[in-house]
Amino acid sequence: MQPQKIQQVVQKLQALPPNRINEVEDFIDFLRHRESDLQLTQVAMEASGATLQGLWENADDAAYDRL
Repeated sequence: MQPQKIQQVVQKLQALPPNRINEVEDFIDFLRHRESDLQLTQVAMEASGATLQGLWENADDAAYDRL
């Protein structure tokens, strides 16, 4: 992230009432957790892709692929 954008976010945080800071922190934690989950899913998909390729690419399923 650009330093200027980070500074803008910090300024907005500083303008919030103290009781809202915890909400922002919880939301940041949620976003980080969701990003971690997305990365894990992507790695799992890439790792299993080669293994499952034989199941996806076969003559029996070719008719369904053309639908």
